[in-house]
Amino acid sequence: MSQVEDKIESLGLKLPDVVPPLAAYQPAVRSGNYVFTSGQLPMVDGALPATGKVGAEVGAEQAKELAGVCALNALAAVKSVTGDLDKIVRVVKVVGFVASAPDFTGQPGVVNGASELLGEILGDKGVHARSAVGVAVLPVDAPVEVEIQVEIAD
Repeated sequence: MSQVEDKIESLGLKLPDVVPPLAAYQPAVRSGNYVFTSGQLPMVDGALPATGKVGAEVGAEQAKELAGVCALNALAAVKSVTGDLDKIVRVVKVVGFVASAPDFTGQPGVVNGASELLGEILGDKGVHARSAVGVAVLPVDAPVEVEIQVEIAD
């Protein structure tokens, strides 16, 4: 097991299996020394733990936790093309989408769930640029979706 996976387990978490695509795309692709993940939903064992808009059906704290689930799913997607999470040099960019009630403006706090978890797992390698975007709706009524871009070493 890799050092990164050991760290994930030390946090009481488990690297999940790769979430199967819901449409015509790959969970992650490699281009040179970079891996780009598709948007990852907060799927746990093939199901969403919550659905709906953040600020309405889903609270901001729950959505923040779900963003962390998205980040774990993204790391699983990275591993699916690299074979080893220890190859991560750094997380370059995180993009988070938050299905938001019309008056909800806390998207950055929600996406912090992904950013903070990546930092806990990867330390300085987890420091990244980021966008946090409010949207009207996400696939299968998910409250949050996260994609990451990582630089890897051979």
